[in-house]
Amino acid sequence: MPAPPRELIETYRGVVMPGECDVMGHLTIGCYFDRFADAAFALIDRLAPAPAPPAAAWRSTSLFVRYTKELREGDGLFIRSGVIGREGEEIRVGHEVVDAATREITTRVEHTLAPRDLPYGALGEQRRVLGEATLPWESPGFEDIAPLTHPERMIESARDRVKAWEVDERGELALSGLVHRFGGGCLQLVSAIGITPDYIRRERRGFSTFETRLHIEAAPPGAGDAVMLRTGILGIGNSSVRMLHELFMAKTGESLALFYQSGVHFDLEARRSVPLTAEQRKRAGELVIA
Repeated sequence: MPAPPRELIETYRGVVMPGECDVMGHLTIGCYFDRFADAAFALIDRLAPAPAPPAAAWRSTSLFVRYTKELREGDGLFIRSGVIGREGEEIRVGHEVVDAATREITTRVEHTLAPRDLPYGALGEQRRVLGEATLPWESPGFEDIAPLTHPERMIESARDRVKAWEVDERGELALSGLVHRFGGGCLQLVSAIGITPDYIRRERRGFSTFETRLHIEAAPPGAGDAVMLRTGILGIGNSSVRMLHELFMAKTGESLALFYQSGVHFDLEARRSVPLTAEQRKRAGELVIA
């Protein structure tokens, strides 16, 4: 095995394509997560190559993300990654998303992966090498999520089936497929409080996410499985809305994933936050679940 690096190493490089941007004019969060998966598996391959491909040997269990600068159509970016911790058999990987033109860090990620129990050789050695490759990391900090007091106020925000093109090398719903649904659920929720498509077009206002946290609670579904999503509001600020999404198997009600999302009412021209209106705050208050 090669000697572990002493700093974060480049694990991804690419460009934001037009089809990857949402109605707010910036890279949609589902497309971020596609890149985080690429970066994590590239890191494992670089530090501890093994007979099993990384996607077969490891699975994501959580990702905590802080977005500090938006990426827009045509922007180049690269990701630097490193192992930042180990908890039992799990490893934590840190990613920094960097604007290729300005060299500004736009996003910081704490990505936890657990090993799969598969009959491939050399995985014990791979886990040892990864566990010993830990680098210093300064966390952006993530506060605890308040317990739910009114889960019955959550609205149904998505109901569909997993498509064949959404699954990964394992035949499971990919991270991007999970998060695209949460992005859609966010739009359903903000529309319910008055940030409707008509309002977005007329007032040039929208919603911009600055923090997300994904917790995967069960094996991801496969192609053809029916899923549903419920969404509610955890809290309201002057311009901010904090929300929680929960994805279920439609047939059994099994909880698959929880997704915490914080963002702000957003001026699409000035590219900055603006206060919620009184009516939006009133409607939001009716959907608070914590």
